[in-house]
Amino acid sequence: MDTQHPSAPSRAQSRIAGHDHPNRGGLIHDNSRHTARFTVIGNHLAQHADLSLLAIGLGTHIQSLPRGARIDIKTLAARFPEGVTRIAAALRELEKHGYLRRERLRVPGGRIVTRTVSCNRPPAAHSPRSGHEPASDRPPRPAPAGDRKPGARRKALPVVPAPSSSAPALLRAATDVLADLRRHDTRLLLSTADTAHLAPGVAAWLERDVSPSAVRRALIDGLPMEPLHRPAALLAHRLTAFLPPPPPFSPPTPPPSVRHPLHNCDSCDRAFRAPEPGRCRDCQKPPLR
Repeated sequence: MDTQHPSAPSRAQSRIAGHDHPNRGGLIHDNSRHTARFTVIGNHLAQHADLSLLAIGLGTHIQSLPRGARIDIKTLAARFPEGVTRIAAALRELEKHGYLRRERLRVPGGRIVTRTVSCNRPPAAHSPRSGHEPASDRPPRPAPAGDRKPGARRKALPVVPAPSSSAPALLRAATDVLADLRRHDTRLLLSTADTAHLAPGVAAWLERDVSPSAVRRALIDGLPMEPLHRPAALLAHRLTAFLPPPPPFSPPTPPPSVRHPLHNCDSCDRAFRAPEPGRCRDCQKPPLR
């Protein structure tokens, strides 16, 4: 005969009391069922171990957008307060881990456009451990410069424009422009050798009456989201391909004509203009015979 224990809590009640005890801290969910205007987000994104919080939030926002919505950097920067640099870095994170994919398409008329594909479950997210990628799915990282094989020669950088002046002040200003690029995009951290190679090209822009801020915009606007394996080569290409023409020639302004002071002629007392007092032109002429 079975013995009943009415005072003993059921198994389900014991489990609830153990997790939601009022004396315990931690998270408690107050959930309501969504029936409209909701997006399903996998824990592989929401709890991703390698993505920044900004990238996770931006990936969630992108997956909630309708088909055809614009998600370029400028559009997102106008929507959120984080700014162009941080949003671009977050997009690169999402692309690196497979949540974004960029495809180039040829549209009627021959024009090439870029389409961005949002993946709500990239291949790396199929790992049993939520938020972690299998080692085999991670993209290979480039070897540091010190790990290159002995004797391997690095390809020379493209030639950049040369300025007509080699004034030290002009080259210093060009170097300052290049050193400032990393503040706007961390991928543009240049070595001393790369800076020395690119500085004459920037100087050629500066001596054509292009402001340092305009040079910076020409070098960093519209950079691709994918990693830059050799940023100095890309900057060298832009310095050459986007070089503006020299400013229009302006002839020098002629000096103003000299206006001499007035004097009274020593002979006829008539007023005349001359650099020094004396006689007027008529009185200086020899008398007729």
